[in-house]
Amino acid sequence: MRLALVTEEAVSVQEMARLVADERCGAVVTFDGVVRNHDEGRGVQRLAYTAHPSAQQVMDEVLADVTGRFPDVIIAAAHRYGPLSIGDCALACAVAAPHRKRAFEACDVLVDEVKARLPIWKEQHFDDGTQEWVAALG
Repeated sequence: MRLALVTEEAVSVQEMARLVADERCGAVVTFDGVVRNHDEGRGVQRLAYTAHPSAQQVMDEVLADVTGRFPDVIIAAAHRYGPLSIGDCALACAVAAPHRKRAFEACDVLVDEVKARLPIWKEQHFDDGTQEWVAALG
């Protein structure tokens, strides 16, 4: 594991990919969780993520668990909180592995585990003036 981060600063897949670069690895798979302008048929204007104080600890645990499950991979991931605009990256992940299938598999598991376990919630503001709280990425 090269990085597990929960931050108010901007995050990028390019930085995560740079962190996992390794001569032993023939594949780097990235995930760029970008804020979209709609959700379930409703227009989204903006959103804000709120992180529980334990979010960093949970992120560390998630990445340690995924690394334990895939000991041949190198992982870096960062989740942003605070106000985000349409097009901003909320979750940036990169996984390097000796072979592509292993990198894809580990990245998929990583994103699913972050979505399931990280105590971050999002407040979406819709075009019609309403708002809604939902799980971080689900």
